[in-house]
Amino acid sequence: MIDLHCHILPGLDDGAGDLSISLAMARAFVADGVTTVACTPHILPGLYHNSGAKIREATKELQHILQREGVALHLVTGADNHITPQFVAELSSGHLLALADTRYVLVEPPHHVAPPRLEDMFFALLVAGFVPILTHPERLEWIKAQYALLQRLTRAGVWMQITAGSLAGVFGSKARYWGERLLDEGCVHVIATDAHDVSHRPPDLSRGRDLAARRVGEDEAQHMVLTRPAGVLRNVAPLNLPTPKGTALNLTLSYSEQSTHAGSGDVAETDSGTGSGSIRGLVRQLRHLFE
Repeated sequence: MIDLHCHILPGLDDGAGDLSISLAMARAFVADGVTTVACTPHILPGLYHNSGAKIREATKELQHILQREGVALHLVTGADNHITPQFVAELSSGHLLALADTRYVLVEPPHHVAPPRLEDMFFALLVAGFVPILTHPERLEWIKAQYALLQRLTRAGVWMQITAGSLAGVFGSKARYWGERLLDEGCVHVIATDAHDVSHRPPDLSRGRDLAARRVGEDEAQHMVLTRPAGVLRNVAPLNLPTPKGTALNLTLSYSEQSTHAGSGDVAETDSGTGSGSIRGLVRQLRHLFE
């Protein structure tokens, strides 16, 4: 497996506090079956004063130490890039970092409030030739109010990365619900750990993969932790990578919602007379209950 979002570099942000924690995380990754990790510390003006150059040097140094210690984990550069007014310019200048110097870039929006003109910023990234990967949308406080926005971004070409721990309930029932819903609706491209240590937020990618497989199948779960991440590191164009697939339950709901929007009534009827319209209505009611 390949983890594209991890705070393993020591002393740069709220991740690994020192080298001993970084080494423990690296060994935990190897034990979990991860071969490659993207080092993605926060770049957040006013709080984490990191830069592309600083992250490159720290990644190189940690890789050297891992080799010396006999830890078979390959590191690549990246960053958890928080939204800034000049995001595209700072990415192009090298202050912000794409993943392994590819077209793919992690983008972290504010957690509590949806920023204005978010679609415009993602559109600018796409026009500039980048593929934005929105980090852990299931954990955003504003996901319920702006879920349609996330759907539009996905259709426009923005990738979605959910956190492995969310599917296990580590971040609460709401994050788990939205993570599962995104999976069911075929909106998830990548699962990552967003690991910060070995106790509270440890490397747990295999658990996330296994939980995802229960909802979308083994093949699609493997695409999220290997096929697409490997394609990212090779800078493969998105069109040449597998498209995310959701579950049959979601397809039923989607058809029902489309019929409702078209003015066919609250419950879509079918020619087969099997009562599938009632099932769709029930699914919608259950979804509203959990929201």
